[in-house]
Amino acid sequence: MKKAFRLFLLFLLFQGTFPSCKKFVQQQELNALVKIMTTGVWVVTNYSENGTNITAAFSGYSFQFKSDGTVTGVNGSTIVNGTWAGDINLQTITSDFPSAGTPIDKLNAVWKITDSYVDSVAANTSINSQTDYLSLKKH
Repeated sequence: MKKAFRLFLLFLLFQGTFPSCKKFVQQQELNALVKIMTTGVWVVTNYSENGTNITAAFSGYSFQFKSDGTVTGVNGSTIVNGTWAGDINLQTITSDFPSAGTPIDKLNAVWKITDSYVDSVAANTSINSQTDYLSLKKH
């Protein structure tokens, strides 16, 4: 009986340990994402809106993601400010530029990451039964 009790206590100990290990791993993954996103500046290399390529509309824009969840888009003297958040579990990045006009307002969405590397990311989003595709590259 004493041995069974010890096994039960050991089981409870492991039950409490594994969730915290999982949280630790998730936090490390999130830290890695933040580091990748906040190092360097990003440019739009492809934007397809409901099958129409509108990449040229983003020409000249570069984006700097910051670890505090803000993002700045710059095109010459034009500066647009927004926010971003990554979700490792859902493999998404949410961006919002509340006061931006076209074309930057097209980035306001939850983007499902379909491919990613340390210097590029591809994602898509569906809005009003339309699918948009976005590719960013780090410069």
